[in-house]
Amino acid sequence: QVQLVESGGGLVQAGGSLTLSCAASGRTFSRLAMSWFRQAPGKEREFVAKSTPTWTGVNTNYADSVKGRFTIPRDNAKNTVYLQMNSLKPEDTAVYTCAARDLVTESDFWGQGTQVTVSS
Repeated sequence: QVQLVESGGGLVQAGGSLTLSCAASGRTFSRLAMSWFRQAPGKEREFVAKSTPTWTGVNTNYADSVKGRFTIPRDNAKNTVYLQMNSLKPEDTAVYTCAARDLVTESDFWGQGTQVTVSS
C-alpha cells in the first residue's frame, strides 16, 4: 500500500501562486509515477500533471489548460511531489488530488484531496 498525504491547499486571488505537496510512504518513491488530478464542482475529475521517473531522469506531462503555469517537481529524498501553481485563474478552483502509480505492480493509489479556491 502507498499512503499519500496532500497539503498546501487554500484560498488565493486570481493571478497568485500556490504550491501543493503530496508526501508518499509505503513504497520506494523512485518507482512511483506521481500525478495530480482535480475536480471542480459539477465536473468530471481531470488530469493536471504527471511526473514519471525514467532511467535518465524524470518525464513530466501537463494538461493543456495548465501548461506554462503549473510545474510538478519531485524530491525523491523527501518522498514528496509538488504542484507549483502560478498565474492562478478562478477556473483552477477545484479539489486537487494526488495519485501514485507503482510502475512495477501497476497499482494505483489516491490521496484524500485538498481544496484550492481562486477568487476573482
